[in-house]
Amino acid sequence: MSTTRPTPARRTAVRAAAAGAALLTLAACTTADEASDEAATDEATATEDGCPVEVNEDITTEVQIAFQPIPNGDLVVRDQEWLEECMPNATIQWNQFASGAEAVQAFGSGTADLGLVGSSPATKAISPPLNIDMQVVWIHDVIGDAESLVALGDAETIEDLDGATIAVPYASTAHFSLLNALSDAGLDPSSDVNLINLSPDAMLGAWEREEIDAAWVWNPTLQELLETGTAIMSSEDTAAAGTPTYDMAAATRSFIESNPEFMTLWTELQDQAVQMIQDEPEQAAEAIGAQLGIDPAEAASQMEGYVYLRASEQAGEDYFGGTLNQDLATTAEFLLDQQEITEVSPPEVYADAVYSEAITQVAE
Repeated sequence: MSTTRPTPARRTAVRAAAAGAALLTLAACTTADEASDEAATDEATATEDGCPVEVNEDITTEVQIAFQPIPNGDLVVRDQEWLEECMPNATIQWNQFASGAEAVQAFGSGTADLGLVGSSPATKAISPPLNIDMQVVWIHDVIGDAESLVALGDAETIEDLDGATIAVPYASTAHFSLLNALSDAGLDPSSDVNLINLSPDAMLGAWEREEIDAAWVWNPTLQELLETGTAIMSSEDTAAAGTPTYDMAAATRSFIESNPEFMTLWTELQDQAVQMIQDEPEQAAEAIGAQLGIDPAEAASQMEGYVYLRASEQAGEDYFGGTLNQDLATTAEFLLDQQEITEVSPPEVYADAVYSEAITQVAE
């Protein structure tokens, strides 16, 4: 789904109110200069009404943003129309995708400049044979039990799935977590279980027809499977075992280099969204629920499955300021084992794929 966001109706209403106030002020002013000054003040207030930071009218960027229906700050930014409010002269186009693999295809075809991908799809994109010239620019969330292994029947542990058919979107963060969990449980994914590659959209039908015994997936499909299935383990468990996964934002290098002001303001707004999630969770749940088409209580429940990081945290040694590139390299080893990439790139490739400048500026 592709949507180019028009000037919000509420901005029109606010500006209309400001214009009316300016006319009344003009009648009362003793000089034209006073009237002009007050009208300008009213217009500036109206322009900034929906923007939580300083408006930048100098940014005229045209950007194609790939987003996914995942409960994190990206949906807050979209729902609140902060990009449109804070960069009124930019052209913002939002395109929805069901998975990181689909978003990577958009990057490869030149129909995405910036967007959400999981840590596995991001690594696949920058590794051979794709070698897409892109960089990770933000961590939307650290995945916890929002991605989980759900089973039909009487299975209570992953060991109980010996011989089962398990669905997972290949090359996804869920796939990465599932294979690590199988390995830790002593199950060979090539012989002890039958793994099949299904997108979240296709997974529900296979589940209802009982063509699969289990699935590792994320919301909203996860919630639907839990109506008849049982959660056995989650990405929170595999993260605790040393293999964390993330929902990341990435952008093409050419876009980043051509639009540094946009990248800084975009990052600042993502940081504002995380602040809302942490400090005003009810307001954030309303925004996210509106984007997902669910009530705020359900949105709040889904949000509990993620960890959201401010820019100040992301700039630290555990992420952009340190070991994030090592996480990408580790993920590349996993993708090579699954024949999703043809080789692991040299370490400097993954280090160069981490763009920290905007996060560092916002964190200061």
